[in-house]
Amino acid sequence: MGVTRRHLLQLSGAALLGLTARAQPALATGTDKRARKPLRILILGGTGFTGPHQVRYALSRGHEMTLFNRGKRPHEWPGAVEELLGDRNTGDLKSLEGREWDVCIDNPTSVPFWVRDAGRVLQSKVKQYIFISTISVYADDLKPADESAPLASYKGQDAMAETVDSLHANMALYGPLKALSEAEAQKQFPGKTTIIRPGLIVGPGDETDRFTYWPVRLARGGEFLAPGDGSDPVQFIDARDLAEWTIRMAETRTFGTFNATGPEHVLQTKDMLNGITGAIHADARPIWVPADFLESQKVVPWDDMPVWFPARGDTAAFAKRSIRKALAAGLTFRPLTATAADTLAWFKQQPAERQAKLRAGLSAAREAEVLSKWKSNAGAG
Repeated sequence: MGVTRRHLLQLSGAALLGLTARAQPALATGTDKRARKPLRILILGGTGFTGPHQVRYALSRGHEMTLFNRGKRPHEWPGAVEELLGDRNTGDLKSLEGREWDVCIDNPTSVPFWVRDAGRVLQSKVKQYIFISTISVYADDLKPADESAPLASYKGQDAMAETVDSLHANMALYGPLKALSEAEAQKQFPGKTTIIRPGLIVGPGDETDRFTYWPVRLARGGEFLAPGDGSDPVQFIDARDLAEWTIRMAETRTFGTFNATGPEHVLQTKDMLNGITGAIHADARPIWVPADFLESQKVVPWDDMPVWFPARGDTAAFAKRSIRKALAAGLTFRPLTATAADTLAWFKQQPAERQAKLRAGLSAAREAEVLSKWKSNAGAG
């Protein structure tokens, strides 16, 4: 289908950066038993999509939490949380000086100078640095691969001169700058770096609607446009699973680089949609429309048909990243049914204006138009 890797990076990066721009609701996560050894954990960020889940889970495990951010999105926490103010855009990290933590989790960084500046302050002050990267660091998605696959190359003049603004202006830089941020993390925190490369992050609280579209659409019932023939694989991870595993990686002081997506088995598009349908008890029936026809109608994978890419061409192995290392390191997943039901319940709690227009997926009118054309085309055939 006419989707280039550059376009994919633009879609993925823009959505991820959008997550850091909005406050997220106070969502509960499951509690767990207390950790054997309480840690002093510093989270850079902590108020976006995954951060609040990290904080709540860490508190339930008995850890001492500190957040560093601009203080623009206050949260109510179920325990004591120290909040330090600063601004990494301007290099203001003064509130971190003279302090020590067992582990630092860096959630929002997309430009290398943020890592460099953090290293200058924290290099000898933390025992572990966990950098949340992205699956988009890889050079291509042509064949199934693990963490050793080649990374995207930066072709600009000076990566350290790139800012959040310059990234927003050219989202094709997202993967390459994340890859260079990983390298800077290893330079600044040698021997104590953990790099986590999440795939599509989904679940309650996701403001991009890149998964939310499906439970919301299926809840409306009736015939719905389903992409391809149902056999294309999909990969994603619930934000709560990612957050909780990240905290456990701190508890075990596990170092290295890990792809973090799921589930643990191959999940085809038809299985995902069937699972969502069952989870929310929807009366919905898929109409499978071939990828070639969707392309002819300018229906864009991932954007118009969230989660999905056809398993061919530039995206042949987009949803075939190996997670063997992460599974061996304790990554676990809640059922798809739980993610789907919880996401729909969260969305229904949003204000009417938020529910009025999804931020991903086809509008009802556009979906009906494409389905009508497909039925006419299939009848003519």
